[in-house]
Amino acid sequence: MRLSDNRRYLAHSDDTPFFWLADTAWNGIIKSALDEWSEYLSFRRQQGFSAVQFVITHWRGGPYDIEGEKAYEGKERILKLNVGFFKRIDTKFSMINEYGLVAAPVLLWALGDNPGVNLVEDDAILLARYLTSRYGSHVLAWILAGDGDYRGEKAERWRRIGRAVFVNKDRQLVAMHPGGKHWILPDFLHEEWLDILGYQSEHGIDDSDLRWLCFGPPSRNWHLEPKRPIINLEPNYEEHLAYRILKPITAHMVRRAAYWSLLTAPPAGVSYGTNGVWYWATKPEVPFDHPHVGVAKSWGESVKLPGAKDMGRLRRFFSGIPWWTLYPDPEILAEQPGLRNVELFIAASRSENGKIAVIYTPEEQRLHLNLSGLKKPLDVIWINPHTGEEIKASPLSTDHVTLSPPEGGDWLLVLKSSVSNNALLS
Repeated sequence: MRLSDNRRYLAHSDDTPFFWLADTAWNGIIKSALDEWSEYLSFRRQQGFSAVQFVITHWRGGPYDIEGEKAYEGKERILKLNVGFFKRIDTKFSMINEYGLVAAPVLLWALGDNPGVNLVEDDAILLARYLTSRYGSHVLAWILAGDGDYRGEKAERWRRIGRAVFVNKDRQLVAMHPGGKHWILPDFLHEEWLDILGYQSEHGIDDSDLRWLCFGPPSRNWHLEPKRPIINLEPNYEEHLAYRILKPITAHMVRRAAYWSLLTAPPAGVSYGTNGVWYWATKPEVPFDHPHVGVAKSWGESVKLPGAKDMGRLRRFFSGIPWWTLYPDPEILAEQPGLRNVELFIAASRSENGKIAVIYTPEEQRLHLNLSGLKKPLDVIWINPHTGEEIKASPLSTDHVTLSPPEGGDWLLVLKSSVSNNALLS
């Protein structure tokens, strides 16, 4: 894994673009039995996922592993490393790559009573170095810290840790997973070890939450140099209770957050999650130390939720177009209904050569479009992101048009230049 030449997306070593579609199985690798982990990885691979995010030590949501043990003894200082804890992880770590998925391990969870908060800096560095040495031969992207506040005066500690662990090392790619609606780019813009700009739009669905995702820092700051892939590492989780209103997040809300994330900044990928899988529940229960997220179904039930199938359709859709050429273009919209009601926000993106545009509407509504930047005539395709159904409409040759989806619900609109349909990259 490496950065693309333009530093906007991830790529394989042969330069093939890599689309990040990760599942957040935070507790999966420490709580699962081998046969369970094998079943899970096989299922997610079949669904179209390309990566798995997980925590590699004990942490707030998983204070013990499957044997009831911690990664180490001590709190501020590591008094004794529990090598058995990591031996139980070793085989499962290798299995991720064996099933064709990229591993995305969190080294130091950093919210509340967790290693990233409790350990003194020297021991946090020591633990991270141990983990990168033990698992660094796999195909992976490191997540240095999870769910913490790394902004302002708190940033310097994490800049020092990142430099100590990764600078001047032969290493894999590195990301940070910040707390909800935290934007860390100002504090880490020039940190050479930070390859992937991760963020978390989190689990709220009220006006301020949705405006942060649609109009906030990810949509405004993506052009800053040096460029980095921008990935929402934790958007709305399916069946998680939405913050403040405590109503379950639906598959439609999951799709909405995913497509908004991908089209308001240059697309590199997006992550998905559900209570039963991140917690690795074996029976219906409220996750440990998470009293307000709702009852989690078992992981075996949760992997089959409809939102995960929608994410598979999402990846198949992007795999069928040159997604790595897209960048946000709000000027395609002659009118943005999201300004008066953010739940109606339309995300629009196009290629620089003007040969393809992708537009997402979360509801059935009229789309008033300015297509002057696209090469016409244009083939028009409506795609239902919940079913995968494709409906072709009449080609377009004019600059200003108004289009409406075929029926209710959320829809993708794909506009492709029919002049050179077989050469969208040229």
